[in-house]
Amino acid sequence: MLTNVILFIAGVLALLAGAESLVRGASRIALSFGVTPLVIGLTIVALGTSSPELAVSVGSVLAGNSDLAIGNVIGSNIFNVLVILGLSAMAAPLVIHAQIVRQEVPIMIGSALLLAVVILDARLGRLDGALLLLLLAGYIVFLVRQARAASRRTQDEYQEAMPRPDGWDRHWSVQLLLIAAGLGLLVLGSEWLVKSAVAFARALGVSDLIIGLTIIAAGTSLPEVATSVLAALRGERDIAVGNAIGSSTFNILGCLGASGLVSSSGLTIAPAVMNFDLWVMVAVSVACLPVFMAGRQIGRLTGIAFIAYYAAYVTYLILDAQGHDALPEFSSIMIGFVLPITVVTLVAVVVRNQQKKLTRDPS
Repeated sequence: MLTNVILFIAGVLALLAGAESLVRGASRIALSFGVTPLVIGLTIVALGTSSPELAVSVGSVLAGNSDLAIGNVIGSNIFNVLVILGLSAMAAPLVIHAQIVRQEVPIMIGSALLLAVVILDARLGRLDGALLLLLLAGYIVFLVRQARAASRRTQDEYQEAMPRPDGWDRHWSVQLLLIAAGLGLLVLGSEWLVKSAVAFARALGVSDLIIGLTIIAAGTSLPEVATSVLAALRGERDIAVGNAIGSSTFNILGCLGASGLVSSSGLTIAPAVMNFDLWVMVAVSVACLPVFMAGRQIGRLTGIAFIAYYAAYVTYLILDAQGHDALPEFSSIMIGFVLPITVVTLVAVVVRNQQKKLTRDPS
């Protein structure tokens, strides 16, 4: 028990140090090469902070535990939107870049819906995995080409708005070392945290699927948490949002793609995932669009609401796992009261913001 406590504390310290190094290196290299922080957040930072999910999912498949692999990815995506964006918005209100609304969120939604289609037979085979990986490669190439095709005017405006890097980390080689060191510390820290948390959970008799959906998902997403929250506090809000959205897309296309490809007979999808968790992930992804469109920002109150919804989701999982008598009542309240109010509120916010736009620009 003492060893696990020490691992937990060491993991937290490694995550904090890794996030500091990664955010500093990523923001400086964006300035050095004239690439916007959003692109850096969607690519280098998102792919790097998702490496724990990739390692855990592939390792779980090779060990013959597909429940842990599937639960890790689906749980991480729910965690990414509700907790990472929620905590980041609570730390500092997030301004949403137009590219996020126009392009990245629809791609994330499309990835979630594609996953729902390919596992309709309750199985993720090698061909499915190859398809997901192929789409990820195409997405990365598209982002890189899009960044290169940015107009010179846009690049010049960005360079003028932000000062050139100065000090000991002004050279691109040092910035790359900072990114590499940050990613290494994040992976190591999340591994220590996950090991200690799984040991605690298994001592309490929690199933592998629930561990994957909650503890493993949250643990492997801690690099994204540390990076996004610190980026928001430092004013690098494009990195904060791009990291959460980009990681969600990578989790589906990359982590599950690789997991499906290395499996010998395909991944079997548990009925609980098919009937509930998958659709929670899809719903959370779809809900991002109206939330992000409403004023192009995520305020602190919205962040608190995101955290509350995640708490409700975890509560449902715990009650369901225990077969608790309160589960039917809890489900009825969520379906009959909380969800309808949420939908009506989202629609009202979007309509109100559209009316404001028309008032400002009647033409």
